[in-house]
Amino acid sequence: MPAARRANSERTLPDLLSALPPAALRLLIDREALAANWHALDRLSGDAETGAAVKADGYGLGAGIVVPALAKAGARSFFVAHWQEVPAVLDAAPGASVSVLHGVADAAEAAFARASGAVPVINSLHQANVWVESGGGPCHLMVDSGMNRLGLEPAHVGDPLIARLEIEVLMSHLASADEDSALNARQLYTFREVAAQFPDTRRSLANSAGIALGPDFRLDLTRPGLALYGGIPRPALAGTIRQVAYPEAAVLQVRALSAGESVGYNATFTAERAMRVATVACGYADGILRCWGREGALFHGDAALPIVGRVSMDMTIVDCTGHDVREGDFLTIPYDLPHAAELTGLSQYELLTVLGSRFSRQPKTR
Repeated sequence: MPAARRANSERTLPDLLSALPPAALRLLIDREALAANWHALDRLSGDAETGAAVKADGYGLGAGIVVPALAKAGARSFFVAHWQEVPAVLDAAPGASVSVLHGVADAAEAAFARASGAVPVINSLHQANVWVESGGGPCHLMVDSGMNRLGLEPAHVGDPLIARLEIEVLMSHLASADEDSALNARQLYTFREVAAQFPDTRRSLANSAGIALGPDFRLDLTRPGLALYGGIPRPALAGTIRQVAYPEAAVLQVRALSAGESVGYNATFTAERAMRVATVACGYADGILRCWGREGALFHGDAALPIVGRVSMDMTIVDCTGHDVREGDFLTIPYDLPHAAELTGLSQYELLTVLGSRFSRQPKTR
């Protein structure tokens, strides 16, 4: 082996990581917009405390970026789904401010709750028993008010085991808050009936869309998620919520096509005229799914470059005819969430959480 190659092969992993080139995908997070969204939802929440759902790695944007920004904005209650998500939040928030929505399934999870200080959300009599048998302590209680997903059935609220819990917040979750559905009023009624049995306990029902349903739904603690990150689940939030996520991908190659040449897998696009196309470093492994290829485009400045051919795992091809696109340029993936959802058929939640790990997540500079 040549000496230079041997020396390179002996470099340590930290050395290699420090020499790693910049990513060809970057996800810019507008922390000012994130904070502004939290403040807007806090105003709409009225007298209720406004928390923040930061599960799924901050809805795909990176808990290490969004939790400190939300804490600085004023959020004091954070919600995750899995215990594995707790450590990323603890870098910016105390354990007692973190609630784990999936609760405690066994003694190991109860032990981790005590070690971390995070608060379990009890969802069933089984979980209540696990928590009590592990020594008890502060917890929250999720009641199913009609979604039939997670949560204690209202008929079980009077079980003696529930009386042994130190419940700080009584919670439920709306199934159709983003719609004008009669289910919203039925769930509110059911939840109030249960809450009457816990007169001194704080109540929490509203997610982002629930906040927009009106003051009856806001109660004592709101739990916005999607709208924090730029999603608009109800029209009432339009004009109030700002875009937060700005994905970009680098151009790998630019080539000239002649009329009759095709591009991509299965030759689904054939050039009708001479044109220039750019191959961009993003694909369905990064969350840019094939549905983007129907009518989607990437942007070079203000210029829309239509996607041509089939989106592949690591690459997408765009028509850059007439534009000064060069290898190494970064193109913007349009991520105004309501518009992108209409274009792709994906939900706004999916658009955020499918963004892959190859994106370098970093704060957006002004």
